Amino acid sequence: MKFFDKNRNVSNFRSTQNNNQATSSYLALFSLPILFVAQLGSAAPAIIPRAPEINATSFVLLDAKTGRVIVEENADEALPPASLTKIMTSYIAIEEIMNGRLQLDDPIHISEKAWRMEGSKTFVGVDTQVQAEDLLRGIIIQSGNDASVAIAEHIAGSEEAFADMMNQYADALGLEQSFFMNASGLDTELYYNTMSARDLSILARETITRHADFYPMYAEREFTYNGITQPNRNTLLFRDRNVDGMKTGWTDAAGYCLVASAERDGMRLISVVMGTASEQARAVETQKLFTYGFRYFQTYKLYDSEEVLTNLPVSYGEKNAVDLGIQEEAYITIPRGQGESLDASIEISETIEAPLSYGEVMGVVNVRLNDDLLFAADVVAMEDVPRGNLLKRFIDWITLLFSGLFSE
Repeated sequence: MKFFDKNRNVSNFRSTQNNNQATSSYLALFSLPILFVAQLGSAAPAIIPRAPEINATSFVLLDAKTGRVIVEENADEALPPASLTKIMTSYIAIEEIMNGRLQLDDPIHISEKAWRMEGSKTFVGVDTQVQAEDLLRGIIIQSGNDASVAIAEHIAGSEEAFADMMNQYADALGLEQSFFMNASGLDTELYYNTMSARDLSILARETITRHADFYPMYAEREFTYNGITQPNRNTLLFRDRNVDGMKTGWTDAAGYCLVASAERDGMRLISVVMGTASEQARAVETQKLFTYGFRYFQTYKLYDSEEVLTNLPVSYGEKNAVDLGIQEEAYITIPRGQGESLDASIEISETIEAPLSYGEVMGVVNVRLNDDLLFAADVVAMEDVPRGNLLKRFIDWITLLFSGLFSE
């Protein structure tokens, strides 16, 4: 996405403007308030049906690239997450690996506590040594409670100390409704962990982006340990080729839960459903969310990294003009097919004076769809512009003086 530049070039939004329009847009930069507008054409208004009815206690659907929530209900309600807890357990284990404190081939002792864990198991043997990589797959693919406790004890010394680590990570990640008492997600008569659908979507997004080298484990359909092969409990992996993660959960208190992610045509969605009625229901409700999101929305690329948006005059500099742009690539989530209806504007100070340094903030770019602001970012100098010599500064001063005298 670009704007009209000094040479009246038109942008990347696949729209055209005539020379008169480009001239007026460029001159508008020198009025107050400064508003540099690129009209991006017209398109038919987006017809978006309301979201489907989702039979779950809480749910959220978001665009993983932008973080934009597409659909949500009761997304901030703290609920028992059951084995969705293990997304945090594996997240911390992978952080330990990335930080060099744990190796995939490290042998991990299996305590009697880990071995005796009830519920889903990896079937590790008591007083045996199991490689960290096998335990990690046991947690992610088999939802092993024994594997979760074993890796927690190895990392923190005890499951209780590991739960404290989990809560510290939750704070650091901004998971406002999350609190952990154990590494597995098992409920007891006295307590259970809590997480919200929004917290789980944030954690899933962090896992996908930060742990990209490890995320493919979540797509593995089965894992064999100790001669026992178990399938991944995420049945959507077997039904939908676009789905490549993440984790299921069930307890009496939590109901049937699922965090899932799917990628199609360059768009990745993350879905969280909590408190559904059955294993089949959690898959069906998740599929409803994915179908709605992929059909009616798209991830739209606005800018490449280091993209120049415009070139404007500079006073008192060695150069007469400076390239302005943004440093990081940018994406937004929009109704499908509405890219041509976006409006973009740059607000910049009335005059630009040297010296300038690369990365120096010069203004802001805003992108709107109808009246909704979808994106805002700093516009920065894309190059250094040192101060000119004395003669150049004097000429620019005279030029500004006369332009001021004769301006309206």
